[in-house]
Amino acid sequence: MAAAALEISHLHAWYGESHILHDVNLVVNQGEVVTLLGRNGAGRSTTLRAIMGLTGSRKGSIKIGGIESINTATFQIAHLGVGYCPEERGIFSSLSTEENLMLPPTLSKVDPGMTVEDIYTMFPNLAERKASQGTRLSGGEQQMLAVARILRTGARLLLLDEISEGLAPVIVHALAGMIMTLRAKGYTIVMVEQNFRFAAPLADRFYVMEHGQIVETFAASELDAKMPVLNELLGV
Repeated sequence: MAAAALEISHLHAWYGESHILHDVNLVVNQGEVVTLLGRNGAGRSTTLRAIMGLTGSRKGSIKIGGIESINTATFQIAHLGVGYCPEERGIFSSLSTEENLMLPPTLSKVDPGMTVEDIYTMFPNLAERKASQGTRLSGGEQQMLAVARILRTGARLLLLDEISEGLAPVIVHALAGMIMTLRAKGYTIVMVEQNFRFAAPLADRFYVMEHGQIVETFAASELDAKMPVLNELLGV
């Protein structure tokens, strides 16, 4: 049986003296879309940052494709095939759209990542704006660029932090289509989302966080039955 794409066991994480994550346990199987739900400050974004080694300190176990990474440097975690799209996007203002896209190196000799042509087919807006300064793109186009940049590296496990936040409905709809396309291509996706209506139709499974802990987990097929619990935990 193939190893899970991501397996987190008894994870604790700190920023300085602040203990943010408390005994987090979750599993994401190859090819799944999993959403972390929770109120602001619940620890969802910190979980993604902890996977990438971007918190102050961590203890516990984080296995990526069966490989333990808890004591691994961030650049080495990326080379395990992990792509992280942070909430702030990280677009370089001094570079054009295409230069931003080409900036990161490919991570794997086995999977060279999507070609620029494939990316422009998936994101025609970026093809039209490829010579534009990165920060002159609309918010939605910048979000597309941030995701496209990690697809080009060959990453197969994508960590997406609030990619729909503050975007127009037409762009949110396009991003939903992108996620469905990537799932069909076999990518594994972990999403942190505040926009429940965006996340609900896309995910195979859900984890709900509160006060740095996982307090609920359920499959998409259980969503209707879990709505009373979600209303209580999230106010959705």
